[in-house]
Amino acid sequence: MSQSTGRVLGVNGNMVSVIVEGDVALNEVGYITVDSDGEEKRLKSEVIRVRGDRAEVQVFEMTRGIGVDDRVEFTGELLAVELGPGLLGRVYDGLQNPLPELAAQCGFFLDRGVYLNALDRKLTWAFTPKVAVGETVERADTLGIVPEGIFEHRIMVPFNRYGSYTVRQIASAGEYTVDHEIARLADKDGNEIGVTMMFEWPVKRAVDCYAERLKPEDPMVTKVRIIDTFFPVALGGTYCIPGPFGAGKTVLQQITSRNAEVDIVIVAACGERAGEVVETLREFPELTDPRTGRTLMERTVIICNTSSMPVAAREASVYTAVTIAEYYRQMGLNVLLLADSTSRWAQAMREMSGRLEEIPGEEAFPAYLESVIAGFYERAGVVRLRDGGHGSVTIGGTVSPAGGNFEEPVTQATLKVVGAFHGLSRERSDARRYPSIHPLESWSKYRGPIDRGMVEYARDALHRGNEVGQMMKVVGEEGTSLDDYLWYLKSEFTDAVYLQQNAFDMVDAAVDTERQRFAFAMLFTLLTRKLSFAAKEEARSWFAELRQRFIDFNGAKWQGDEFNRLHKEIVSTIEARTAGTEENAEQLVGERG
Repeated sequence: MSQSTGRVLGVNGNMVSVIVEGDVALNEVGYITVDSDGEEKRLKSEVIRVRGDRAEVQVFEMTRGIGVDDRVEFTGELLAVELGPGLLGRVYDGLQNPLPELAAQCGFFLDRGVYLNALDRKLTWAFTPKVAVGETVERADTLGIVPEGIFEHRIMVPFNRYGSYTVRQIASAGEYTVDHEIARLADKDGNEIGVTMMFEWPVKRAVDCYAERLKPEDPMVTKVRIIDTFFPVALGGTYCIPGPFGAGKTVLQQITSRNAEVDIVIVAACGERAGEVVETLREFPELTDPRTGRTLMERTVIICNTSSMPVAAREASVYTAVTIAEYYRQMGLNVLLLADSTSRWAQAMREMSGRLEEIPGEEAFPAYLESVIAGFYERAGVVRLRDGGHGSVTIGGTVSPAGGNFEEPVTQATLKVVGAFHGLSRERSDARRYPSIHPLESWSKYRGPIDRGMVEYARDALHRGNEVGQMMKVVGEEGTSLDDYLWYLKSEFTDAVYLQQNAFDMVDAAVDTERQRFAFAMLFTLLTRKLSFAAKEEARSWFAELRQRFIDFNGAKWQGDEFNRLHKEIVSTIEARTAGTEENAEQLVGERG
């Protein structure tokens, strides 16, 4: 791309109109020169619309002080991120500025126009070559490796180097910085290029260096029972967590990030309130990684933009996060990207669309809202690499609909493209039933680790119990038959001992697949048995006693003495009340298994 210049025509919030001298492209980066308190600042912006010699740019900083005829310099480069070793454990803003270093330079209030290198240019890495002189390589092929935490970080041929190259030089094993030339490659015409440990890639362009995209099938174990058993998520799949304020979205994401069986976690705090973001930044370094026993931050990247920052930065933070996720996927790793919250991102799109005077869609959101959201989630997936390895990016996004209304445009646009829906309920949250995922409204298209027929039978029991509960609100307990009342008690029992999980219990906070299968088999035995009681009061007392034993069982150490004792007591208690098997239970399981 050629580098062009321009002049400011007008300013409308974070959108600036520019008269361009030369050629510019969509998503190209430009810098607006502004006089700020006697000091010249260059504010970073991105072209979002081009019409003839006029371009509209969204500015990633506060636009105070920008005036008509201020100079604009376009770089000829698209909005991009730096990719290389040193990303893990870092906290960035949406433009990939390292926030701790930015705060050290600027103080409590960040200055406009200050942009730092995303990767430390002074830090050295122990490089080990993996190719020899004379070998032929293509983009994303591994040239060497460096250790990064518990992973082997692959130093790859830059993704934007298309075609085949011959290795002319390769650095010997040793310590090098990220900007040190570690290889020289020659194309078919003999032209040589130097390769360092880092390169840039445009955030709006999906990484496509793999051999094949595969269907997500293997479950991503989160160790949250209600998710893994009833509403599973696949590695490389997508899911959303909509819910009203205070329903537990952020806490559920933190639990998932800590316990999910993935290699790398990327958190994109997109437009959330500063208090929640600060809590995340404080807690993550304190969280212990179950895999290593060290801090969870060692395999985490946080992209942080609060609601007080310019709205344009929200879009940048989402795309920066997913690009970094795709980069690590190219190393054969499983990456989990948590975006909190996509509603704030959509609100930023609505604001910029209004300033562009585009025809509005529903609730004034842009008409292209669905396609933009779909394009983001479609960057998830499982891929087969050219070396035969596999990697995945799983995307989970929270949605914050006003008043918990799931019919609003952002939630509906998200539901059309995701593979699982974990709807949080205000009613369950108020009742302190956590995780507050609604078991009757949520769904998943993926297969979980537990037999589908058994899970569907349990969901039918929950539906039947809910119907009886709704009926009891009208006719009272005395107007309900004993058989119906038992279904109500079974559903409430399932909710209390399996759907709810104690995040403060050392054992119950994270439940692996083997233990989930074991506990669900016990629960399934109860659900499918026809129990014998003389009266409702007797049944209620029996279920209350059994519920407490099951909760104690959930907190007992796996296969320990207490665990085995409680298991025997629960089984014998159920057998003592069994009068038969519920009609069609085995048939239903067989049909849906």
